[in-house]
Amino acid sequence: MTKPKSPSKPASKKRPPRVFGREKATALFAALAQDRPDPKTELDFVNPYTLVVAVALSAQATDVGVNKATAKLFAVADTPEKMLQLGEEGVAEHIKTIGLWRNKAKNVIALSKMLIETFGGKVPETREELVQLPGVGR
Repeated sequence: MTKPKSPSKPASKKRPPRVFGREKATALFAALAQDRPDPKTELDFVNPYTLVVAVALSAQATDVGVNKATAKLFAVADTPEKMLQLGEEGVAEHIKTIGLWRNKAKNVIALSKMLIETFGGKVPETREELVQLPGVGR
């Protein structure tokens, strides 16, 4: 009796073939670093905290739309403490023009609280710590 074949992995679980090997990828990044030594984001921010908030708000939104909403928001709340004072309703009022604004307002308040309670009010610098913040993904 022959052993039945195990089903192959579903297409969604298979990795696509590599376009570049490690050497080509390293060369590409080196060329990009030389061409653009100081890359900039299109998001407007005034400090590391406002950058994290802008990034959290940018999911499924345009940078232009996020910048319009955050201009007034950051004028009144540019620290985690000020954002908590503004509250979820206050944040929501400023970001209603951005898609998924209700959930994003909750995330902004939750990440502000976590920054204060877990990170002493400072934005963490490692990827592992950043992705712990509500609304911040990979």
